[in-house]
Amino acid sequence: MFGVLMITLLLTIALVGSNMDIILKQGIAYQVRAEITESPTIAQSFATVEEFDQFVREQIDQRMKTLGLDTPWYSPQRIGFTMYKILILDFGNATFLTSDSGSSNVGDILLEKIPRTVLLFTTATIIISIIGIFLGALAGSKVGSVVDRITSAFAVISSSFPVWWVGMLMIFMFAFTYHIFPARATPSILPTEPDYILALLYHMTLPLITIVLIGFGTWAYLVRNFMVGTLQEDFISAKKAIGISKKKIIYKHALKNAAPPIITILALSLSGSLGGAIITEAVFDWPGMGRLYFEAISVMDLPIIIGATYVLTVLFLISIFVADLLYGYFDPRVKTE
Repeated sequence: MFGVLMITLLLTIALVGSNMDIILKQGIAYQVRAEITESPTIAQSFATVEEFDQFVREQIDQRMKTLGLDTPWYSPQRIGFTMYKILILDFGNATFLTSDSGSSNVGDILLEKIPRTVLLFTTATIIISIIGIFLGALAGSKVGSVVDRITSAFAVISSSFPVWWVGMLMIFMFAFTYHIFPARATPSILPTEPDYILALLYHMTLPLITIVLIGFGTWAYLVRNFMVGTLQEDFISAKKAIGISKKKIIYKHALKNAAPPIITILALSLSGSLGGAIITEAVFDWPGMGRLYFEAISVMDLPIIIGATYVLTVLFLISIFVADLLYGYFDPRVKTE
């Protein structure tokens, strides 16, 4: 996992390295000229324009040398230093974007966006998985029944529609036609106000309903297929023969044996949800990681892109590690002495 993290980090730096150098050098030049502009006495101390320009260039070169920008971005020293800073969560400052409090520190911006994405998408993923598991288990135990056919049909239909299109319909119906929920998921009040949490929960209701409506059918269909195979195993026949109730066989024995692949899908869904969804958050204007990615890509704010990619990769690897540990509980065959 550490190797995967290092490779991901190295590839990210390689993809944006040259552009990062350009932006950093432009930022240094802008910073030096701004400081000199704020101190008119510095400019007045030079007799000619050429001397003044020479002084500015020397200041820029000195700062670039201090930051190590006088060497190519692909040099081992630069790459190693950049990776070290990212590993210790020192992402520097954003080039263009800021947090709601006005901070340009990438860490502050990520800490502001991640909880909102976790609140929306992780909540939606948990609700989707709970509904999908129990509905899928019910459909898998009654193959060919009305419940099974409805579940399978709904899974195909719901997964065929893009979430942004369903989101637009939900906004049109519940925001503009019936005025039940707001069209924008971003509260109009400041995060420092005491009612902000309640306002955020109210504003996230419509995108939450949309995500759950789109996702739980596919989950139910996947669990249904896992359960169909598990219910044909010999140990299930033995449980039936000794008189264990059908409900207990389905939800305790069969579902537990179908748990390993379900856990894998759940871990991937949870880790993927932490990155948000660019299109979904853009449609509902949800102030999370997805919209942050969209804004950072739009203005090429590379420190934010690198920082967000690193944090989300770490969270993804942690979720996979937890899923591997849970495998030993649900499937004793993977345990080693």
